[in-house]
This record gives sequence, structure tokens and C-alpha cells, in this order.
Amino acid sequence: MNVNQPAPPGVPYGQPQPGYAGYQSSYGGQPGPVVPPSPYGAYNGPMPAYQQLPPPGVPRAPPSSGTPPASTAARVPSGQSAYGQFGQGDVQNGPSSTVQMQRPPVSQPFVPAPAAPLVNQPAAFQPYGPPPTSAQVTTQMAGMQISGPAAPLPSGLGYGPPPTSVASASGSFQGSSLYGSYPQNLAPPTSLAQGHPGAQTPQRSAPMQASSFPPSAAGGPRPPSIAGPSMPGQSFGGPSVSQSNHASSPPPQTHPPMPGPPGPPPPMHSSQPGYQLQQNGSFGPARGPQPNYGGAYSGAPNFASQPGPPQPPPPKRLDPDSIPSPIQVIEDDRNNRGSEPFVTGARGQVPPLVTTNFLVKDQGNASPRYIRCTSYNIPCTSDMAKQAQVPLAAVIKPLARLPPEEAPPYVVDHGESGPVRCNRCKAYMCPFMQFIEGGRRFQCCFCSCVTEVPPQYFQHLDHTGKRVDFYDRPELSLGSYEFLATVDYCKNNKFPHPPAFIFMIDVSYNAVRSGLVRLLCEELKSLLDFLPREGGAEESAIRVGFVTYNKVLHFYNVKSSLAQPQMMVVSDVADMFVPLLDGFLVNVSESRTVITSLLDQIPEMFADTRETETVFAPVIQAGMEALKAAECPGKLFLFHTSLPIAEAPGKLKNRDDRKLLNTDKEKTLFQPQTGFYQSLAKECVTQGCCVDLFLFPNQYVDVATLGVVPHHTGGSIYKYACFQVESDQERFLSDLRRDVQKDVGFDAVMRVRTSTGIRATDFFGAFYMSNTTDVELAGLDGDKTVTVEFKHDDRLSEDSGALIQCALLYTSCAGQRRLRIHNLSLNCCTQLADLYRNCETDTLINYLAKFAYRGVLSSPVKTVRDALISQCAQILACYRKNCASPSSAGQLILPECMKLLPVYLNCVLKSDVLQPGAEVTTDDRAYVRQLVTSMDVAETNVFFYPRLLPLTKVPVESSAEPPAIRASEERLSKGDVYLLENGLNLFLWVGASVQQGVVQSLFSVPSFSQINSGLSALPVLENPLSKRVRDLIDSFRAQRSRYMKLIVVKQEDKLEMLFKHFLVEDKSLNGGASYVDFLCHMHKEIRQLLS
Repeated sequence: MNVNQPAPPGVPYGQPQPGYAGYQSSYGGQPGPVVPPSPYGAYNGPMPAYQQLPPPGVPRAPPSSGTPPASTAARVPSGQSAYGQFGQGDVQNGPSSTVQMQRPPVSQPFVPAPAAPLVNQPAAFQPYGPPPTSAQVTTQMAGMQISGPAAPLPSGLGYGPPPTSVASASGSFQGSSLYGSYPQNLAPPTSLAQGHPGAQTPQRSAPMQASSFPPSAAGGPRPPSIAGPSMPGQSFGGPSVSQSNHASSPPPQTHPPMPGPPGPPPPMHSSQPGYQLQQNGSFGPARGPQPNYGGAYSGAPNFASQPGPPQPPPPKRLDPDSIPSPIQVIEDDRNNRGSEPFVTGARGQVPPLVTTNFLVKDQGNASPRYIRCTSYNIPCTSDMAKQAQVPLAAVIKPLARLPPEEAPPYVVDHGESGPVRCNRCKAYMCPFMQFIEGGRRFQCCFCSCVTEVPPQYFQHLDHTGKRVDFYDRPELSLGSYEFLATVDYCKNNKFPHPPAFIFMIDVSYNAVRSGLVRLLCEELKSLLDFLPREGGAEESAIRVGFVTYNKVLHFYNVKSSLAQPQMMVVSDVADMFVPLLDGFLVNVSESRTVITSLLDQIPEMFADTRETETVFAPVIQAGMEALKAAECPGKLFLFHTSLPIAEAPGKLKNRDDRKLLNTDKEKTLFQPQTGFYQSLAKECVTQGCCVDLFLFPNQYVDVATLGVVPHHTGGSIYKYACFQVESDQERFLSDLRRDVQKDVGFDAVMRVRTSTGIRATDFFGAFYMSNTTDVELAGLDGDKTVTVEFKHDDRLSEDSGALIQCALLYTSCAGQRRLRIHNLSLNCCTQLADLYRNCETDTLINYLAKFAYRGVLSSPVKTVRDALISQCAQILACYRKNCASPSSAGQLILPECMKLLPVYLNCVLKSDVLQPGAEVTTDDRAYVRQLVTSMDVAETNVFFYPRLLPLTKVPVESSAEPPAIRASEERLSKGDVYLLENGLNLFLWVGASVQQGVVQSLFSVPSFSQINSGLSALPVLENPLSKRVRDLIDSFRAQRSRYMKLIVVKQEDKLEMLFKHFLVEDKSLNGGASYVDFLCHMHKEIRQLLS
């Protein structure tokens, strides 16, 4: 959900739309009308929902949030805000420590007491069916080994029986309405330890690790025991699973009933002192507080307390601090891997995480900035791959921009003979080719064919069999490099002309009235000086042209010899042609005065227009025909405002229908209305015509259809709903400048070759494919990725590994034809443990999201969600069965490098495409679906799990970025200010009790109540805090490919609902599970697979 526009004056279509209490938003929407008082209780106050009593004899399902139990906190009156028990101005992020603990070499799981016999459950996930029997309860989650009917069930995904209809297996809870009930996990249970122990995670190249979640009782210590594991592992501190907070429920038993008379707790293991459980389950001395995380809540369960007089045990709930934290994993990777350069010499190395800043030294494998894989050690056989269910995929970003410290790929010129290639498979010369017979021939590393070395390329070998010019030739010593292409690699065997940019401006009533036309023409006058250029060129080789349109098209002759521009009108839109050749595409510096004159005249010419209807497809046809006539590739920049309903090819009708949500026909909303645009896209690709679309809709424009051509031509879509110049011009102009200035490869073809044993079978991204191997892109920029899935077609060998070569043929901005080559070598394994030890969760999630987002085009959303859950359960169950040391079925054990798979997967499942809230429009969903399809791994990482940073806890003079906290409302303190970003949105959340000095420093007003909610820019004030926060916002924006508009959100304000949508560890208003509940559900799914 992106929220960057003000609401329209009236509700579109004259009908009230559901939303956050009458407030509308979009991926380009913004605050609207004022909301009535909230029907929910205050932050930590009692919630009105779920107060019904269950039928007698049935265990009661607790609310996932609600009043803390009487034993731990005073009840908060409804309507009063209570953020836990700390004073105003405190942030509470849980215990942690300055001392980094080393993990012991073997896993030491907390051994559970014997569970009651397991009962086989059906594999289907039944969120709100009838309550399970007490026998079934014992098969639920590890820490809950309670057999009597007194034990309440954990609430949330797939458990408790709220009084609502049965929901789909995908976890879309139809019963939780947007306003009425409030089953969301928004109040922190005050009995919990908040925050998260700073356990150190090892480098990912360390020996096999497993994260396990053993059962633990909050009541007293359990005997640790060291199982003789088949491999070293990591145990996570025992989560106690959530229990009812209703005062009327009897307290649950802390231990399963044991035969024999009751006695004291079992004695501690003789060789281990009674250490407190750390987050990674290592036993070690208890820790002191860690900087930037406050102390624990009082009332936190203390695992290390010595047995004392028996006390009534507090209700159990899975402690959010005992489950894997994305923040901790990111922090550990930065600490462990951020200081050393990543050297790419060795085969199958797992790179640092995308969130870590690191330098790359290319020594024979492509940088992870160009290629990232889901696993760097792939199974030798297809049977093993099927068993593990880990998709083998690479996310490739061929033209990725590098940091200034890293050199761009070297350009190799082999003259007229062109690059050296294998005779059979046509792979390009690379570091893995084997030279034989004294250097006269080489054996291809991809297909094993032997090829003669061309005489001009011959060189002798040294005593190791390497060519003596090995280090002088980039193609023999580096993973990434470029070749200058010969004329054989060009269309019609002719070198291409430099590309052209055509600006096509909607001048209908909406575009003129909103001020868009005037703003755009003013900006273009200066922007045309910044067109992309090669290396040290004085000026850009790109030519430009201009078209305006409404129901008809206006072409402009801006030839340098003219005193004034000339306009030619084409009204026959059914048979599009370009009325002029000479003078339409011109060099900017030569025609500067005529272009400036035209841009001054356009807003005046159409100032009084009454034309509201527009065409769309003929505009693209006109641009494509102009490029065809000029025999050059290029890009169309289209600025469009409304659904094209005028009589013309590609005319569309309004088909938006919210009644289709959650039905089998929902997929039609993501599909184009007509096949016309598909064939138009194909023609554009053939011509090398890329389309970038800037949309400014006030109502439905059918992004799913209008986006077809930009998507298939490798272009971009930008959307500014309800555009208003004063609040949105900065975002639009920033996006436009960046889009016009960025380097683009035109008329591109990409092919991925692999060594024998695997082959590329599936492709995801913004491109067109006319056959099964060639990815065709009319344009490709440095932000776009192509994701490739590989399947086995033969057995692989551990000795030779697997190789991938990506070759991209493209035309540069100067009109030079080039080949960019990226090579990567991967390990192969016969042990599943090696596969799981070398996976990359961020890349896996990127692939799974793209796979799911393509799935919604052909399957019901529920089916897609269920398939995602099922595949991830299989991945984790296979690990548990084949790689983890034997332990109780009650333990959830995750592979070390996949321990964040559940939390990230839950974020994908809750995303607007797969589980939209009532306020998300059909256009928003189609827009995000297309955006994610070509995102890189860093972008999907922050898009699905946003960054949340407290701003007042770090000294103002410090230049370091404040440490992030987990995306959950429990982590917010009403005395602090937070910044949240996800790559598309940027929020500044201000707590109600923030200090007056902070309010004054940031907003230049004396009190919280005077801050203007929905503010989209901070005032420029000369004080250290203001400067630091503005610098931080600027640095966030610089890291992202799109400008993020700031929205200031005050605590308990109408906009806060929107902000909470991005707190992804909590339950969402539209029925998405909390992280804790989803982890319980995943555990249940895994156990069903294992049993």
C-alpha cells in the first residue's frame, strides 16, 4: 500500500468505498475525510471483540490481544492509552547485552517432558473450524504439552474458535470485519519480555546450524540435556504458546501431568549451571542490558530462577523475543561480514545479506550485485531437489549500478572477429573454459565440446595449464565483463542509430486542470540537458520528440531551422501514422530555442480545453511508428490521466468489481481486458520501443491492462493517485528526473546458459519471450531484474559443480552494440544438509513472491496462498526429517540460514496482492503486482519487511544510522518518534507523549496536539535533531529506486491505521496472521507432514 496522494474531493463513482473508517488510500493515495471515533478500545485497553463465552466444555480461544491478566498488570480503562508499564518517553525493546555470546559447538535443546500421544490430524489447515479435542490440543505447538481440557488454545491462525464463519485455508478471516470486531494483535501482552536478546548468529559459512524452539514452562527451570546430535545445531529459547487472557479461564498446568506423586521440579543437569536461555538457545551466563534496547518488562518470565515456593504460573504465550528476529539476523551479518571485502574467487560462496554494506572483489565469479541465487549448493539429482522442495533460482540484474568504489565491467574489443565462443552451445569465453593441447584448443565448460582457438587469440600455457595472459584478459580472470559486438550481432546486419526519447503528454481536461501539463512542460525545459550519455561525451547522442493527445494526437515539428514549432493533428486514430519525419526527432542542443518555445506554448494552447476523453493505444502506436521510420530504438514517456474510453483501438470499459474479491473470478481483475495490448507489446519489442508510463488517475484506470505494454517492453509504471501539484510535485519530478537520466540498454536480448545437468526452465520479470530461451527487452535499466528458475535434466557431479552464464546483448545510450557477460559457479551436493547450509532466504522470498504474484493471473488467490504455505512447510519438514538431530516432535527446528523463512513468508501472504484490505483498490493491487515482478532482492526484502527506526535514542551528533527495531506495535513507545520505510512509503510516527523539546525541534510547534497530521515534509530548522532526521530521510530516499513521499502520522490519529498496516509482525486488519500465530501454524503443518 502506498499512500502518497491526497484524497479526491468526492468519492469516485459517487459511492462510498470501504476503507480505514471512511479514509481512502492507494499506492499513491493520501489522507481523506475525517474518521469517526474509533470503535476499538485504547492501545492496551480491553478490546470489545471476542467477549462471547464458548460453549460449555469447550476450551476457550483467547483473544490475540486484550487486557493483560490480572496477575501481571492493572487493567487499563477503555479509552485510555497505556503502552506497557514504562514512563513517558521510554522506549522498551527488550533485554540484550553488550557481551556477544559465542554459541557452543553442539546444540543443547531444552528436552521436553513426554507429550501425550499424537493424534493424526487432517493435513488441511482449518482456521476457524470447530475447536480441536483435548487430544488434538497436545499435537499443537511445542511449549504447549497440556493434556487436560482446562488448557485454552493458542489463538490466531488455525486455532481458536472465534464466533465467526469458517475462513479459507489461506487464513483470510472473513469474520474479522474492518471495524466491528478487533481481533488484531495490537496490544502488547504486558506479561511478556519485550525486545530481543542479542544473540550472535555465526557467519553463514559456519557448520550446519539449526534453530529449534523447545517447549519451556514459565514456571521453573527444566533439565537441559545434551543430545548427541548428528550435526551441531542451534536451539532457540523456549517459547511458551499463547494462552487465554480471560480471567475466567483456569490457569493452565505448567507441566504435563506426570505419573506418581507431585514433587519438586527435576534437578538441574549436573554438568550445566542453571543458565538463562539466550535467544539462540545457547546456555550462558545471564546478560546485562544491551545498548539501544531497554530493559525487560517487569513480569517477564525468568527462565533462570531457582526453584522457590510454588506460585501460580502466569498464562503462557509464545514470547516474541524467543523466536527468530530479522533485526538480529541483519545486525549479526553486518557485524560478521560487513568489514571484509567479498572476494568471488571460490566456487559456491554464499554472499553477505543484501542489508549488509560490503565491497566486492571480482576474481572469477559475478558479483552478488548482478546475480543472487536461492542456494549456492544445489542437489546432484532431481530426486533430491524434489525431496527438499527448495526452488533453484537466480535473480539476475544484468545492468546493476555499482557503488563508486567498485569498477564497472571492463569492455573487451576483439575487433572484427568478435568474441571467442564455443562452436556447439555458443557460450562465450569465460574463466571456466579449459585450454588443452598447449593452448591451441579449448574445452567448453558448459557442453564439453572442444573448439579450435582462433589464431589471433592463441597464447601459450604456463606449467599449471593456465594461459600466460590469464590476468591481462578480463574474460579469463573476471566473472563479469563486456564485449563490443560486431555487425553480426545487429539487426539487419547494420549498426544501430543512437536511441530516441519521445515525450507523449495527455492534454485532456483532467491533466490541464490539475496543473500537471504546466508542471511537466516547465520541468522538461531543464531536464533535457541531462539525458544519459556515454562516458566522457560532451552531450547526449539521444534525440527527442514531442506529442500531445486527448481524443486526437498532435505531433510537433521542432526542426532547428524553424522560428516557431509547427503542430500537425492526426484525428484518424484507427489507422495511426506519423505525419512528419524530418523535424520530429531532433538533437536537443541544435533545436533548443524551438523546443523551449513549444514547451511554453503547450499549457497555453490547451488551457481552456473541455475534452475529457482520451485514447491510449494509438499513442503508443504513433511512438513506435516514429522510431520505426527513424530506424532506431528508443523510449516513450507517456503521461496519462484516465481510462481510455474514446472510440479508438484499445478502448477500455470500467470493469472494476469488488464483489469478485475472494471468488474464483478474482483472477480476471489482474488479467488485461483485451488481447490487443499483448500484440501491441510484441510489435514494440520487435522495434526496440520501450514504454514508461506515468499515471495520474482520480479513479479506476485499469492498470492491469494499461500496464501490459510497459511490462512486456521492460519499461516502468509510476502511479500518482489524485495528483495535486502542491503535495505531489516533488515525488513526481524526482521520479521523472531519475527515469530520464538513468542508463538504459535498448533492444536487448538475454540468454542464460547452464552446464550439463541443469537448464533454465522458467523466467519472471518485465520482458517478452517469443521462444523458450530468449528474454527480449525493448529496454532494460539498472533497477530491473530477471528471475530464472532451473530444473535438473541430468545428474550433476560434486567435483565439477554447476555453471551459469548470463549473456545480454544490448544497444548502449550512444548507439553502441555490446554484450555483457556474467558467470557464476555453484557447488553441488549429495547431502541435503549441504543444500540447507547454503541457502539465501532473501532470494528465496523474492522468487516465491514473484511465483505467487504470477499465480494470481491463473488461479484463485486462496489457492496461491495455500500452495505457498504448503511448499514452505515441505522445505522445513524435509530439513527436520533429514538434517536435524533427533528431538521431540514438539520442537520446531529451523535451518540456521532459513530461520526467517516463516516471518518473511507471512509478510508475502499478508501483502496487498494476496490479502487486500478493504481500502486497497484493484488498480493498487495490479500496480504492486507488476512492480514486484521485476524487483531485486534488496527491494523485496524491505518491501515485505519494512525498516522501523527509533529516532531519539541515538545521540544527535552521531552520524550512524539508528539501530532498527522489529515491525510490531509492541516495540513502539509513546514517548518516541519512529521512521518507517518499505521502498515505496515513508512514515514518521510521533508518539503522544513525546517530549516537547523534540516536537519543537522537528516541527517548530510547541506541543503534540499542534502537529499537522498528514504533513508531507519536515520544516527546515537549524537544530541538530531536525538536520539529523532530514539527513536520514534523504539517505533512505537515495537508497531506493523510487522517491518515497513522507507522511507524518500522530499516535491515535486517523492515519495511524495506515501506518499499522506496515507493522508486519502483528495481525493485520484484513485477517493476516501475526508472526507468532503463523509460526505456530507452520509448526503444525510441519508436524502433520512428519507424522
